[in-house]
Amino acid sequence: MTRDARFADADPRPLALKAEDEVDLRILSSLVQDAVLAGADISHDARRRCLSLLLTRFRWEDAEAAEAEGRPFERVRSVLAIGDVMRVLSDGVARDADTVLALLAIRWQPGEDGTGRLVLDFAGDGTIVAEVECINLDLRDVTRPHLAQARQAPNHPD
Repeated sequence: MTRDARFADADPRPLALKAEDEVDLRILSSLVQDAVLAGADISHDARRRCLSLLLTRFRWEDAEAAEAEGRPFERVRSVLAIGDVMRVLSDGVARDADTVLALLAIRWQPGEDGTGRLVLDFAGDGTIVAEVECINLDLRDVTRPHLAQARQAPNHPD
């Protein structure tokens, strides 16, 4: 009988991170690399100036320990919230329930006076661009980890 993993089995608490500069963003981007989501799990609230994504992310922070201990890799449901959003543009990203997206990276393109663009790159050349006043992202795990269905770490051949 297999069971789902629990936070108690690995890290003591769910991941909760904030990115407010380019260094923070690189760390956060590495943690959401290979996250999957349905197109319908993307929400832009123009009034609240927030772009939110409900992700199922690979637990990169636990991968090395899982491999060393010979236990399965894990994924966890997480919310990525981007604040201070002035405008959202997308290309090649369908926002319906049948579309499965794989997030590859989040990049920063600085503008003037601290403003800029957060570029979310998806597999298959899809892109979402959030024009923002500043870097303001929150990543928060919202469920317990579960076993990764593929039972292996994502791989990106050169």
